[in-house]
Amino acid sequence: MVTYSESGVDIDLEAVTVSKLADKLKSTLACRDIITDSGHYAALVKLGDKAIAMSTDGVGSKILIAEMMNKYDTVGIDCIAMVVNDILCVGAEPIALVDYLAVEKPDPERAAEIAEGLVTGANESKIAIIGGETASLPGIIKDFDLAGTGIGFVDIDKIITGENIEPGNVLIGIESNGIHSNGYSLARKALFDDAGFSVEDKMPNGETTIGEELIRPTELYVKPIVALFEKEYNINGLAHITGGGFTNLRRLKKGVGYEINDLPEVPEIFKLIYEQNVDIKEMYKVFNMGVGFVVICDESEAGKIMETLKEYCNCQIIGKVIDEEKITVKAFEGSELEY
Repeated sequence: MVTYSESGVDIDLEAVTVSKLADKLKSTLACRDIITDSGHYAALVKLGDKAIAMSTDGVGSKILIAEMMNKYDTVGIDCIAMVVNDILCVGAEPIALVDYLAVEKPDPERAAEIAEGLVTGANESKIAIIGGETASLPGIIKDFDLAGTGIGFVDIDKIITGENIEPGNVLIGIESNGIHSNGYSLARKALFDDAGFSVEDKMPNGETTIGEELIRPTELYVKPIVALFEKEYNINGLAHITGGGFTNLRRLKKGVGYEINDLPEVPEIFKLIYEQNVDIKEMYKVFNMGVGFVVICDESEAGKIMETLKEYCNCQIIGKVIDEEKITVKAFEGSELEY
């Protein structure tokens, strides 16, 4: 079986590394009035009757797909999406971002293409890119890396941390459009290194190429989620489903678990990866598997929340909160997984 670890990414070791780093940095939280503890999707700093939300992220090894296809006009969208989608998870509306482009050597034409995606993502999210940094780092960077740091604002009394999540709450899953920006080391190993596919090869449905599916930019969830904020629905938790799959839900509240048993149709790219001897439990541990964002609410609120969401995206109830500290998932091939 092909695993994420074999592809060069050890999720468990990564978690330990992050924990070691966070433990050392935690003492600095006392320097200011910090609302969220480390480990949530975004940090919140109190500022009067409002809070500033901050998050940082990058495009990751999806950049290697862009290089394989010589197509750089969408990775900027991924950069924006990975940051703003996290900011939403604390109830904040994203407002601005700074980008960081590290290059092996300057390439003006490629930089212009990258900027196209940044502009597209910013316009779609209604955020301003207020600055950034470009660094030439030969010997450290091969080709380039792209990351961003974003901020948002939220009224103190409208912050959503997940503390109000209770057993019996329902999970509304918003569909993804594919892999988004996580798990590409495993995808590349399974599809290219082991199976011998190329980015030009057609998907089994014959409609798109493998490269087109892999380069598809991450969904931006700003419009549908901000629409929920504007209507002031009672939302108990918000989760951006990225690397780690549904285990991301553990960021919200300790002491509860999740039963996920009615997921939407899995995008074909995931099925193709799975067919290359990747274990099904590994698939749901690494990828979003067709759900890119989750809204958690009381069952009585679900109908009107979904009515608003469906003006912008596809969504459905995918499961519920349970009082056991575990996550169970019904996989697309019929197995029951537990994390």
